[in-house]
Amino acid sequence: MTGRDVILGLDVGTTAAKASLFSLDGAIRLTASREYPLLGPRPGWHVQDPDAIAVGVLEAMAEAVARVDPARVVGISISTAMHGLMGLDATLRPVTELLTWADSRASAQAEQLNAHATGPRLHFTSGTPTHAMSPLLKLRWFGDNDPQLLARTPHWIGLKDWVLVVLTGQVATELSTASGSGLIDMETRDWNPEAFEVAGIRPDQVPRLHDTTDVLPLGAEAAAAVGLPEGLPVVLGAGDGPLGNLGTGAMEVGRAGLSIGTSGALRMVMRSPAVVSGLFCYALTSDVWVAGGAVSNGGMVQRWLTETFAPEGADDAEACRRAALIPAGSDGLVMIPYLVSERASLWDSEIRGAFLHVRRPHTPDHFIRAGVEGVAFQLWTILHRLRMIARVEEVRATGGVFRSELWRDVVAGVLNRPLVVTGSTEGSGLGAAILGAKALGVVDTLQEGYDLLRGEAIEEHVRVSASDLETYEAHRYRVGGLLQRYGRLGADLG
Repeated sequence: MTGRDVILGLDVGTTAAKASLFSLDGAIRLTASREYPLLGPRPGWHVQDPDAIAVGVLEAMAEAVARVDPARVVGISISTAMHGLMGLDATLRPVTELLTWADSRASAQAEQLNAHATGPRLHFTSGTPTHAMSPLLKLRWFGDNDPQLLARTPHWIGLKDWVLVVLTGQVATELSTASGSGLIDMETRDWNPEAFEVAGIRPDQVPRLHDTTDVLPLGAEAAAAVGLPEGLPVVLGAGDGPLGNLGTGAMEVGRAGLSIGTSGALRMVMRSPAVVSGLFCYALTSDVWVAGGAVSNGGMVQRWLTETFAPEGADDAEACRRAALIPAGSDGLVMIPYLVSERASLWDSEIRGAFLHVRRPHTPDHFIRAGVEGVAFQLWTILHRLRMIARVEEVRATGGVFRSELWRDVVAGVLNRPLVVTGSTEGSGLGAAILGAKALGVVDTLQEGYDLLRGEAIEEHVRVSASDLETYEAHRYRVGGLLQRYGRLGADLG
């Protein structure tokens, strides 16, 4: 391969597909994207149309490829959102919608399993919390509500597997995606027979399990649609969470990766799988694992705060500028930021949010700042649990919210760790390209891939005032406790 060669990192998320091109000489770094809707046909149901995803993937890839010489593209590598589930018939056509990570219809099934030893045992075996987001619980929901569909559907797959069907025409999955299904045994790196029994499915109904660096050929139909040659290597890739760590350079024990989009996650790399209560453990490769937690209430909280409390016509940036004038700690106002059911570290599908300690002098700007601080304190509860694996010495962050000085200062102050905001906007797509570079033999190690493809990304080291650190230190354990106690009270009252 030469420096002019290009790797396509495909990042397929909850609301958009992004196709990013990275040349080995750094001259090309571009992204094309297509959005598609997240549907809510019933309360608690959050699904996607598989065909809309397929169209988005192919159109984003075609737009990106049209901007370069297609002959320079040496391979495709894929990142997708985790925890999705859908069924395919024998002709590989969808028989269900894609149930996303946000779909909470299986809450009762999760509660049932967690009331006994089975739920915690499956968590510690698979690395996936026994929660409504888990494909295992979604399968169990189908077993309770449509057992004939569950039994007669020949293929139960996730979002990654659907993208592979679209691009290669083959049914396959990889260890990283499977590690978020609740259906594997982390120690054996294989499917778990007990999980199949609990889910109510047969082993022949799940895809063959591959390594994340395995390769399949691009199919003729997809090749024609995107303008690339048939047979081009398609690296199976990994889940967006583990690849997010790779894309931000958080690949050492003690260095955590933080990403905040609609939701958010804080994760740290380990060399062997291990589970801490309240956290997940997912694979990047068979010998690189990521432990941490995902919060459902991330950037969506900012959007709600702006819509609810900012002056009419103000955008998120203006709302944050106003809230930055409020002192750290929001003059005692606290937001319990559970606008939707929360994941780490509580894993509670029914939990509710609240504002606490409200006083007459509090202004709308106080409420905005308290909301940002509430999200940061929720992330701190994950950081606190990660200490059981290793002390986090640095946090490397990415996400649109970090364009705001308020978000940078609050997160750095609450976590009380050196915070490095990385300039890379490709996120998991960059991580996919790095993993692809290793799979295709361009580099020997993931670190070499990161050094090669990260480009001239700007890194900002956030410094927080001593007074803000002192304020957040005084609030940290009190607010962390409030998040859990009052959140559960809201669930009971709801």
